[in-house]
This record gives sequence, structure tokens and C-alpha cells, in this order.
Amino acid sequence: MTHICNNPEEFAASALLGFCSIYPHTVRPVSGGVVRATASPEHKVAVVVGGGSGHYPAFAGMVGPGLADAAVAGDIFASPSTHAIAHVCRLAHRGGGILLGFGKYAGDVLNFGLAAERLISEGIDVRVLPVTDDVASAPIDKPSQRRGVAGDLMVFKIAGAAAEAGLRLDEVERVAIKANQNTVSFGVAFSGCTLPGAKEPLFTVPSQHMGIGLGIHGEPGISEDAILSADGLAQLLAARLLAEKPANAGGRVAVVVNGLGATKYEELFVLWRGIEPLIRQAGLTIVAPEAGEFVTSLDMAGCSLTFTWLDEELEKYWCAPADAIGFRRGATIPTTPAPALVETIAEQSYGPSSPESCESGKCIAYAIDRVAAALRDAEDELGRIDALAGDGDHGQGMTRGSAAAAEAATKAVAAGAGAATVLSAAGNAWADRAGGASGALWGLALRSWSSALNDDVPATPIALASGAKLALEAIMRLGGAQVGDKTLVDSFVPFVETLGDEIAQGRALSYAWREAAGAATKAAEATAQLTPKLGRARSHAARSLGHPDAGAVSLALCARVVADAMVSFPQQGR
Repeated sequence: MTHICNNPEEFAASALLGFCSIYPHTVRPVSGGVVRATASPEHKVAVVVGGGSGHYPAFAGMVGPGLADAAVAGDIFASPSTHAIAHVCRLAHRGGGILLGFGKYAGDVLNFGLAAERLISEGIDVRVLPVTDDVASAPIDKPSQRRGVAGDLMVFKIAGAAAEAGLRLDEVERVAIKANQNTVSFGVAFSGCTLPGAKEPLFTVPSQHMGIGLGIHGEPGISEDAILSADGLAQLLAARLLAEKPANAGGRVAVVVNGLGATKYEELFVLWRGIEPLIRQAGLTIVAPEAGEFVTSLDMAGCSLTFTWLDEELEKYWCAPADAIGFRRGATIPTTPAPALVETIAEQSYGPSSPESCESGKCIAYAIDRVAAALRDAEDELGRIDALAGDGDHGQGMTRGSAAAAEAATKAVAAGAGAATVLSAAGNAWADRAGGASGALWGLALRSWSSALNDDVPATPIALASGAKLALEAIMRLGGAQVGDKTLVDSFVPFVETLGDEIAQGRALSYAWREAAGAATKAAEATAQLTPKLGRARSHAARSLGHPDAGAVSLALCARVVADAMVSFPQQGR
């Protein structure tokens, strides 16, 4: 577990600041991540990488000459927010466009994709590259469904070298895509990891067993087998990757043995002694192998093996010099300090609002505050449900997001904002603080909901029902989920339909909302009989069966809490 910690909520940010303080000649801290402390040429392609914290030296440790230009850092195991990604990208951009690299997880796909769209609308050329190297997460005929694990290092290193060599964005993207297509990883865990402040690990492995096909966000493996000898483990890992050799691959391969946080280097060296002859017996030439910690998972005990099948071009960039804190190779790259960096943060301002809409805004802020309190109380239980087939961070993400939303809504009310602005401000704050898939979806939902309201008139039942429908449509469009996929959509659809039907029949808002909350709760409970079809939980469908979806449960909880909050505002429930 994490023994050195002050406030668990500030662990990731505090660790990042400590890292930057130790290595000021390589990285500079910025809001949401780090950028190079050394100068880059004008018009160079900026390689920006990122994801959740807890994986050091990924991702901040990969920033430096010959590798990445910047890294975006979310909270522990949570995608950074869209706002943070876009902000760091703007600071890193040198005029040559941006390659955005991240491991393929639902939250990262949503937030990095939305950030890319935002930057493109500003005239910045951005290409998105989700790394998909984990062979345990999807079959060989569905490589695009695989998640990113230790192959992040290989793909980012090759892309960073291509950008350092002065290639244009089209070429850097082409090289990076080829590297990703030629990279595969497979790993095992001997024990789960424990989030900062938590008392129990996200999952456990039976004594003398190992989880096969672990995930780096604390997900359990897809099966549990008896622990093997070092040579037996080498055979298991190497055989799985050798079976993935592309038909057109040559005879040269880059190899990385990766420790996940609590497996010591000496153990990795022993494992390598078993892996090396297996690769050579397969007729392959090993190029610049590495063993160490590159993409970790807090204090998880375990390891993974990664291959990148090389052609002449990929080998050149894999072997090229790099000088990041977490990965160094070859000759030192000459550098000069980057110019002083100035970050600007725009002040929040609110337009005029009618007294009636301001009163509605107060009701909305009160309801969000009650939601934040309820989610804080339910944090451990939501995390427990999520850990059954996911990474166990849903409770933390919902707590962080709702607390930020409540604070933003309260500030907006104090500034005289109306209903639409209060709800929109809450949505922006939720997305920015929570990160991850839930942060992106809840932020989008509240912002979409606010578009049905108005700062000139009170929030009417019809407007609130219309906003709920807009929020649902936005979530389904962005996340791609449908009813039956075992997501929050399963409880949101009956909520929206019931609310709309009751309002259309002339029911009071408080009655209609309570009926809708009841429908959402029943639907959330029914998700226990479903198996997940999207996201990382898809790989653990059997483990999920019999347990409800954490997202559906938390949405139903929020709906019930708002229904109770309306009792304190009877003028809104008539």
C-alpha cells in the first residue's frame, strides 16, 4: 500500500510537483501536467502523452529530448480532463502540430478525443494515437479493442524520435501507427495495488497464484493460475507474444521486461534469463532490450513482457538517443533552456440573470451539494462495485467531480448567476476535477442539461425534463453505450423516460422526479444480470455477472438525492 501520503486527494498532484522540483532542468510543472524545460525548434511536431497518475515513470518521466514534449497527468488511474489536455497541448505546441498519445481506456479516449476536437477548432493540427498493445484484453482479430499497457513506452519512444528527427506530422503519425500495430504486451500480477488512502487493495490474488492478463489500472487478471518458476513464467509470456508475430514481420524485435511497481529489478533480470533464449530459439534477433520499471501500477507486484516487431525505420527510431528522466539512451542530445513560460487563467464572469432564474440556480446548487455529500458517503461502496470488473476508482472520481461541481455552483450563485449558468459551471467543474470516463460523461451531461434552461426565466418542469433528454442523448452519442451494455445509460434511460411522461401528464416536478428516480433505481439493480459490452470491464464479463454496474448505481443514487432535496424547495415542486 501507499505509506507516504498526506491528503489522498492531493497525492497525484503532490507527487508531480515533487518530481518537477527534483528535475527542474528536464521538466517544468504546468496546470494539468509537465512540459519540457529545454527548448524545441519552431515547427517541430509536439508529442504529448498522458493518462492517469500511478504509472511512473509513465507519463511525466517520458518527457525530454528524443521522447515526449509534454505529459498530461490525471488523478490516480483517472484520465486527465479535456480542459487539462487541451491546456498542456497549447503550451507544448511549436507550430508543427501535435501527436496525442495515450493508452486506450474509455476515459482517455473520451477526454483526449474531445481535447483534440477543441484544439482542431482553434486551428491546431492534432492527431490522436491510442496505444493498443495488450493481447489479454481482446483477441488477435480485434486489435483496436485492446488497451494500452507497457507498449506505451515503445510507441512513444519511436514517435518521439521521429519528431525529434524533424519529420512532419503526417510522417510522425504514420511511424507511430506502425509502431503501435507492431507492438504487443502480456503480463501477470502476484498481488493487487492499493490506492492512496485506501485500506484494502483493489483486488487480491490467492496465495501462490498469479493473475493472468492484468491491467495497469488495478484491474484483476482474466484468470488465476498457480505461480510458475521463472523459466515457466518466461515460457508463458514469450509464447503468448511469439504467437502474435505478424505475417510480414522480419526477424528483429525490440523487447522490454516491465516491472509493475513492487517486483524488484533482480527478479526481472532472473526472468530475462529465461526469456532471452526463447526469443533466439524462435529465430529472432533482439534489438536494444530493456528491463525495469517503465509503466507501473502503484505498488502492484507483477511484470509484463513487450515486443515491438522492427523494420529498418522502426529500429532506427527505437535506437535513437533519448534523455528523459524515466528513459535514457545513447548520446546526450544538446539542449538549451526553454524560454520563460507564462500560464494565463481566464477569470470566470457571469452575465445578468433574472431574480426568478437566480432562485432556480440556488435550488440547483443546493441539490448538487446534497449529491456531493451522498457520493462522498458512498465512495467506498461505489469503488468496491467498480473493482469487481474495473479499476475501482469510480467512487473516487464521482466524489472528486461532484465536490468540484458543488463548489462551482455555489460560487456561481454567489455571483448572481441564473439556472443555466449554475448548472453549466457545475458541469465544467465536474469534468475538470474528476477526469476519467465518468468525469467526461457527467460534465457533458450537466452542460447539455443546462442548454434547456435560461438565465432569464425560472427552471420549469418542462425545461428540466427537456434538459434530461438532451443530457442522455449527449452521453449516448459520446460514450456509444446503449441500453443493455451495462453502463449508466441503463438507469438514465428509464429516468428520462419516466420524468418526461410524468411531466407531460401534469405531475408536480417533485412527484415526477421521485418516480423517475425509482425507475432508475430498479434499472440499476437489474444491471446485475447483464454483462458489460464496453470499456475495460468487457474483459471481465463473468466476474461482473451478479453485480450491478457502478455507473448505473451512482446515477440512481444521485436521482434519489435530488428528489429528497426538492422537499427543501417546495416552490420548485408544485
